[in-house]
Amino acid sequence: MMSARKAASADGFDLTFAVNHLAPFLLTNLLLPKLCQTAGARIVVVASGAHRRATLDFEDLMNERVSGLLPAYSRSKLANILFTRALARRLAGTGVTANCLHPGLVNSHLFHGSPALLRGVLGVLGRTFMLSPQQGARTSIYLATSPEVAGASGGYYDRCRRVTPSAAAQNDADAERLWQASARLTGAG
Repeated sequence: MMSARKAASADGFDLTFAVNHLAPFLLTNLLLPKLCQTAGARIVVVASGAHRRATLDFEDLMNERVSGLLPAYSRSKLANILFTRALARRLAGTGVTANCLHPGLVNSHLFHGSPALLRGVLGVLGRTFMLSPQQGARTSIYLATSPEVAGASGGYYDRCRRVTPSAAAQNDADAERLWQASARLTGAG
């Protein structure tokens, strides 16, 4: 989700960070015992190429000093990739894999809460230049089902190919620090 204005979750967290990162972090951790009992289970995290514009500020994970639509969203998508890296390390040797992806610019409801002018422009552009939801799902389906990636873990994919994420998304110390902060915030992990 991308919120046009600052909003908080029921727990008081920044809504963008809560929905895009903390919720998948918590859900995944709650499901891990069952997933680890299932040979070949795959965890697929939908990140975004928007992560390339972001760095995490561990003193401002709730985006109190961030303004605009894209910065909080970009940070949450960087968090998705760092989470995937830390998760893949934790899952090593279990037979369960974790990978993340950029789905492309998809004509979806992502911009639903944006200003009317932006929604109008994106509506026109969406029909012409954006991917359909079915096209945007291709890499997710590939990671969930393809024999080509069976056993591969910790990767970032775009158009069904493993690609290199930003330098910030490859920082294992930040991945671990984010894991610990997310565990404290959610009570999981």
